[in-house]
Amino acid sequence: MWANLPRVLALVVRGFALTLAVLTAVVVIRTVTFPSYQTSPPECKVTDPDFIPADEERLARFTSAIQFQTVSYERGVGTPQELAKFVQFIQKSFPTVHSSPMVRRDVVGNYSLLYRVEGSDASLQPYMLASHLDVVPITEEANWEAPPFSGQVKDGYIYGRGTIDTKHTLMGSLEALEFLLSSGHQPKRTLYLAFGHDEETHGHFGAKVISKVLQQRGEEIVFILDEGTMVVDDFFPGVSKPVALVSVSEKGSLVVKLKVQAEGGHGSMPTKESAIGILARAAKKLEDNPHPNMFGTGPEARMLEYVATEMTLPYRMLSSNLWLFSPLVGLLLSQTPQGNAYARTTTALTRFTAGNKDNVISPEAEVIVDHRIHPMQTAEEVLEFDRMVINDARVVLDVKDSSSVFPPSPISPHGKDSPTYAVLQKTIQQIFPDALVTPTFMVANTDTRHYWNLSSAIYRFSPCAMSVADLKRIHGVNERISIKAYEKVINFYYHLISNMDEPLDVQHHGHTDGL
Repeated sequence: MWANLPRVLALVVRGFALTLAVLTAVVVIRTVTFPSYQTSPPECKVTDPDFIPADEERLARFTSAIQFQTVSYERGVGTPQELAKFVQFIQKSFPTVHSSPMVRRDVVGNYSLLYRVEGSDASLQPYMLASHLDVVPITEEANWEAPPFSGQVKDGYIYGRGTIDTKHTLMGSLEALEFLLSSGHQPKRTLYLAFGHDEETHGHFGAKVISKVLQQRGEEIVFILDEGTMVVDDFFPGVSKPVALVSVSEKGSLVVKLKVQAEGGHGSMPTKESAIGILARAAKKLEDNPHPNMFGTGPEARMLEYVATEMTLPYRMLSSNLWLFSPLVGLLLSQTPQGNAYARTTTALTRFTAGNKDNVISPEAEVIVDHRIHPMQTAEEVLEFDRMVINDARVVLDVKDSSSVFPPSPISPHGKDSPTYAVLQKTIQQIFPDALVTPTFMVANTDTRHYWNLSSAIYRFSPCAMSVADLKRIHGVNERISIKAYEKVINFYYHLISNMDEPLDVQHHGHTDGL
């Protein structure tokens, strides 16, 4: 037996070398031949006869819209007087939209707006563009460079709460529709505009009611576009071009309450273990044992594949061969908070409540855990994982309340076999000709959670270019949009409405999704 050992080892080494050579060859061939998912439609130019400039009148309407303090504070608590004034302002600002016999306008849930623009071809399924009227409260007002509800123009930027979340999409879509109807054009395909008034507090009285109205009408919507991810510079390593991120799904949400009850007493005579100590150890276990890395199982893999051909070589090799490198890429992504949000269900300890006096041992402690559920996981799986990690019967784990859990959204169609994704990609690259378009999912949530029963093709994209550094302005200090960026928003919606007059045919780009 020992005499044959050298020959056996030689065969093992040769087999390993052959396997490595084949793998290397496959990786190299795929890297070189991996197809491009990008298109090059005719660019929207300022010299085009149908280009819509952000002139003084349009800018004045937008800056005025920012001045309405339509703040949502918590569920059912907002600024009804400001909402009512904003709704009246919208009606006054777009006279053609509101006087056209083709347009039906409904006020839903007291303040939300639903427009139906009748198309000339009743055989075509309608589509819907969504946005919302409300904004989040102001933070750190003293640090703003301009008053947060001023709409002040400064150095080419419009400052104010709502400029990028998301009065720019609301006003931009109305400007596009006003321009189109003023030219005497009737769209072929019926169009809905849906503007909820409480998205920032989960849309229970706005988008949810709009959805019920449309379901009662029996509407089947061919696709829905709502606010979402943007065109971002410097988002991917190895990619020099801006990337337009189209979210085809959203993470789910699960808020968990951990509770421990134990013996209390005077601080001078502590027990061996306290409720606070037991719960602190349980919370630390959750932080130290994250949920499984799910990279490669959902839309996040496509996010890299669709831009692979535009990456520099090391990154191109990885992204073109996720069949082999998914575990490595997932590990690399998880090293940053932003990347980790795409790789797995996240765990955030957001509140710890215990005790009411310095010298009294609290008999009770509670921790709130905010989970954002990966599109390929369920709330039940997340709860079971938490219980397994904590592994302590003294820690009572439960969903905080019925409003604290909802599943990830269904994944909308994307790629070469999706005509709705194709028309969206075409429109994006008309307005942002240098941008690469790629599918992804949102780590936050939008009003689209209420529209799942209306359409199987729901996209979340805001047609606005930003740098990674500027993303913190969303819900933060010095929210702003450049005049040029707002001009692109208007023209994006105009081109999308125009493109939806064309047949929704499958576009073949010479690549295979199964690669």
